[in-house]
Amino acid sequence: MKNAARIIAAVTLGATLSMNASAFDGWYIESATPVPGQGGSWDYLALDEGRQHLFIGHRSEGLKVFDLQTQKMVSVVPQTQSGSSNGATLMPDLDLGVSNNQDGTLTPFRLSTLEVVGPVIKLGAGLDNSHYDAATHRLIVNMEPEKNSAQAELIVLQAPALHVIGKIAVPSAKPEHADSDGKGILYMAARDVDQVFRIDMRTMKLTATWPTPGCGQTNSLVMDVPSNRLFLGCRGRGQTKPTFAVMDSADGKVIYTHEIGGGNDGLIYDRDLKRVFLSNSVHAVLNVFEQVDANTYRPIEAVGTRANVRTMAMDSRNKKIYSFTAQGSADYAKPVTTSVSPFYANTFVPDTFTVLTIARRR
Repeated sequence: MKNAARIIAAVTLGATLSMNASAFDGWYIESATPVPGQGGSWDYLALDEGRQHLFIGHRSEGLKVFDLQTQKMVSVVPQTQSGSSNGATLMPDLDLGVSNNQDGTLTPFRLSTLEVVGPVIKLGAGLDNSHYDAATHRLIVNMEPEKNSAQAELIVLQAPALHVIGKIAVPSAKPEHADSDGKGILYMAARDVDQVFRIDMRTMKLTATWPTPGCGQTNSLVMDVPSNRLFLGCRGRGQTKPTFAVMDSADGKVIYTHEIGGGNDGLIYDRDLKRVFLSNSVHAVLNVFEQVDANTYRPIEAVGTRANVRTMAMDSRNKKIYSFTAQGSADYAKPVTTSVSPFYANTFVPDTFTVLTIARRR
């Protein structure tokens, strides 16, 4: 009996050690490709996998197109410099993309030719980003709120014509990243109020508002549809540290949280690898989590990147992650985004802009 007990104990210990063992992947910066740039800031990245085009919202320098096969900048989408492109939203099923411009306009273009199709669409004084729901062929646009307002307005357009068909008021001045369940429901993070919104894209109604306890400044959001889980990247607030959180999309319950690096702005989930990636510019770190099952997650790696690496895109086929950065400084003669960091860069050195490729060693 004693020997049997020892065997059972040994098996139990081995199983425990196996569960706790790190599944280290060995992610690293495979390449760093310099690209031209005069010093402007940037924001969102988007990837057209079929054509291997990485779209970079380089604001006053326009929506730039970087060819991942040739490792060269091949184009700037016309009419996106003057509007100050903040990034692109791609609609590959319609061969369509839009540049989300800071001046409150959208510039529509063909993914296949990179040519502008139709007039620039003026929606308001300023906008941040937009999100596409393929089930309804609708685009929802995050507009900047009016001055001193705590409520932003989301504008809904019907693609491919991009006609405005409705507006949705949300109780947030900072609606941020969003993702769709593929059936007409969109989930959106609200950074200023630490909430997640559920939006019905068919009725254009806000159908739920959920708090994110333990997740301050809820910023990035991606959905794992089969498991009904929302992955959240949070910048932290007060005593609440920067956090990765997992939410049940059925009832809004937060089921997991774990500390991450400061300055989160990007989140990727890869269903094949069962990995969640969060890019955090302040600490120059890419946090990697393993999804063991729908309710179980564990940190497996924190990859050192470079200062100012914040947004990213992943090729689902070759499992490589792409990001963009440059040497930067906080010029205190200009506004500094102190909600992220008192030293957050607002000025960048010309011709130090770089496309990073992050790959896995095994």
